[in-house]
Parts: sequence; structure tokens; C-alpha cells
Amino acid sequence: MVRYMVPGDRAEFLAMADEFYHSSAVLHDIPKEHYAATFDAIMDKSPYLVGLMLCEGETPAGYALLAMTYSNEAGGLCCWVDELYVRPTFQGKGLGKSLFTFVEKEMPQVRRFRLEVTAVNEGAVRLYRRMGYAPLDYLQMFKEM
Repeated sequence: MVRYMVPGDRAEFLAMADEFYHSSAVLHDIPKEHYAATFDAIMDKSPYLVGLMLCEGETPAGYALLAMTYSNEAGGLCCWVDELYVRPTFQGKGLGKSLFTFVEKEMPQVRRFRLEVTAVNEGAVRLYRRMGYAPLDYLQMFKEM
């Protein structure tokens, strides 16, 4: 099951974000204060951020953060699947597929869904390809402020 985050999800989200940032799915850790600021932005209904919980029954099993932007290249709204985390004990149970089905249904106005993945995260790469995602031949760059 996929649902929007609610205030009562704070502790679970903070714990799972910490698990995510200490996994091989990311290249580096981030300050834990970022987790709380992100959850607060979700609860404040930021127009740029959507927080989703992935659950097996009522049990929180993962989360997703979606970042909304406009893309001239895509010709409209772009939804970045900024983070997708499924706890190891729940992987392989269809939660990732459920997430993509949910967001495509909930966001028909989105012209492009986009994500990034580390090459070593082979399970995620396989899922994304099965869901119709294809690589872009861009070198991503960033500057921390």
C-alpha cells in the first residue's frame, strides 16, 4: 500500500531516512537535521515536495520523496523520484512497483518522471527498467551551498 505521509509518520520517516543514508543506495551521508527539515516541509504542504509511505498492511516498510519541477525539455511538470527506500525485509514484495503505479495514477499532469540511481544498486536498476525507465546520457553535476 502507498499513502501520503501524515504527522504520525515522523519517527518512522526519520529512522528510515537514516537507514537509507547509511546504505549503498547513496554516495554519501547527509546531516540528520535534513531529515527533520524535509519532514517538516512535507507537513507544511510545500508545493515542491511530496512524501509517501510504503506499507505492508499497516506496517511502514519504506518511503518515497518526490520533488516537483517544471521542465522545458519535457514540456511540462517533472516529478523527480528523489528518494525511494524499501527496508531490506520488505524488498521483492512489489512495493516499488506499487509506488510507481500510485504516482502515475495520482499525478496525471506530470509529463516526465525522473530519478537517479547508483550503478551498484542493481535491484533498483532492474525495477526501474521494468517500470519503463531508460537511462539519460547526462553527467549530473552539483554545487553545495
